[in-house]
Amino acid sequence: MGILLPMTIHLQRDLTSLKENLLRLGREVEKAIDKACTVLVSRKAELVEEVVFGDRQIDLEEVAIEEECLKILALHQPVATDLRFVVAILKVNNDLERMGDLAVNIANRGAFLAKEPPIQISLSFPDLIANVKTMVRDSLLSLVSLDPGLATKVRERDDLVDQFHKEMFEVLQKFMQDHPDAIPRAINHLSASRALERIADLATNIAEDVLFMTEGRIVRHQ
Repeated sequence: MGILLPMTIHLQRDLTSLKENLLRLGREVEKAIDKACTVLVSRKAELVEEVVFGDRQIDLEEVAIEEECLKILALHQPVATDLRFVVAILKVNNDLERMGDLAVNIANRGAFLAKEPPIQISLSFPDLIANVKTMVRDSLLSLVSLDPGLATKVRERDDLVDQFHKEMFEVLQKFMQDHPDAIPRAINHLSASRALERIADLATNIAEDVLFMTEGRIVRHQ
């Protein structure tokens, strides 16, 4: 068995630290999405401030992780698998920060709707939210375990989320035509649905980065 050189030991230590910091960021983003969806579905507007404050922390952690990646690239000049890992972390880091921004958007839409009477139509928000949360969780699990199979399942689930969003758009479009007075409420529902669909897209990006990291292949746009 070969002996690891000091530089290699330091690189592996820094990569482990980088991964741990990214996973901590992922957990914060999951909390933000969960609270934002609670505002939307359960009309608990008091949680909005928590989501906004959490997003500020997410922004700070995103910057720190980016600086950590750049430091590793400059000091260690990683190659092959290690280089793919750092590049993927840079991209995942940005995707998680954008999820945090979208969680704030959902929370704000929910806060507006909490002040208004509920619209009297059936919307598939519970199914949409459940699938989006699963995608976020599984994309992070696939990253932790470097599991290309789980990453592939995340990509496949994105089609289901797209379908839910499309159906929501069609239902709300007809509702607005029939009830012009309720257009602001319908638009806020539609905005929240669109934000959830975008979070699913970002989870798919993470899954695709896992496939790049583990298999060295680029699957975007396929």
